[in-house]
Amino acid sequence: MDTASSSRLFEPARLGALRLPNRLVMAPMTRTRAGADGTPTPIMATYYAQRASAGLIIAEAATPNAVGQTYANIPAIYGDAHVAGWRRVTEAVSAAGGRMFLQLQHGGRIGHPDNSGLTPVAPSPIPFPEPIHTPGGHRPAVVPRELTRDEIRSTVADFAARRAVKAGFAGVEVHSANGYLLHQFLAQGTNRRTDAYGGSVAGRVRFTVEVARAVADAIGPEWVGVRLSPGLTVNGIQEGDTENIYRALVPALAELELAYLHIVFADPDQPLFTRLRRAWPTTLIANPTLPAAQIPADGGRSGGERLLAAGADLVALGRPFLANPDLVERLRLGAPVNPVRDKALMYVGGPAGYTDYPVLSPAPTTQPAPLEAALR
Repeated sequence: MDTASSSRLFEPARLGALRLPNRLVMAPMTRTRAGADGTPTPIMATYYAQRASAGLIIAEAATPNAVGQTYANIPAIYGDAHVAGWRRVTEAVSAAGGRMFLQLQHGGRIGHPDNSGLTPVAPSPIPFPEPIHTPGGHRPAVVPRELTRDEIRSTVADFAARRAVKAGFAGVEVHSANGYLLHQFLAQGTNRRTDAYGGSVAGRVRFTVEVARAVADAIGPEWVGVRLSPGLTVNGIQEGDTENIYRALVPALAELELAYLHIVFADPDQPLFTRLRRAWPTTLIANPTLPAAQIPADGGRSGGERLLAAGADLVALGRPFLANPDLVERLRLGAPVNPVRDKALMYVGGPAGYTDYPVLSPAPTTQPAPLEAALR
């Protein structure tokens, strides 16, 4: 049976001006393989090039400024060395036929002076409730410094993304999810401000909208996506009024005519997913809810197909791509998938659990489509 012909996952798609050979997106996953200064390393080029058959790769979170660093060995994109390191990655992926966006992430209160040399900043001086991993082990989180209005404006400017384009990325994803800085502004539990960036729902969504607008103005809205995680409580986040937040935020972002919206842990059975799909005019990327720290036997295919049937345009998978460089071919053939061998290898550096996952043998004959020239 030709399994590809029975699934929309393997159909070509468009994302703005990009043509994608399939609807499978490699989700951004932090792997801490960058240098101590945030410069991407050669092994990162190998890792991403191995996975170039994905319709789109969204590279792991890169910090747009020094104070936004979360953990040690997280990549960055604010210096010339960072641009050069990422350029080696994008060139390797392009040579293998792939397409890449870069996720931009500011950690906000999720950071530590032992990692960045700086006191973390946040909407309000409310510390992260868990220890922070540092080169010297886990340390208690520090109280973040509340961003001033001038610092908010400079942070918005830091997200402007021109360096990502210079590094060879087709576009960028603004990370407003998973408890990091932009999500901290959205949530009542971390945003106690009484100025224009807090208080009401309109105030709390303002920062995310301003960042997205700045990035769109810098590189063009057709090269920009935004990632959201409605209702997610990871990293100590308590939104408080999820429905109201996203009813206000998504239409405001839609006015910017961005390339895509990326919903984390999307549940097609939840009314909020349906409302967000109806409110979003362009491509919707949805990330299915999978068992924690596990890869389902079908590699996430059935969850992805449910999301496409519910209105998603593309499906983002994380751990299945982590453990299966040739995930697209495995799903196409219905072949067994590799499990994640050891969670401890996620963040330790080196090739183990990173670039040494096996591919199908004999190697698949299907070759990834050539990289489409992006008309800017």
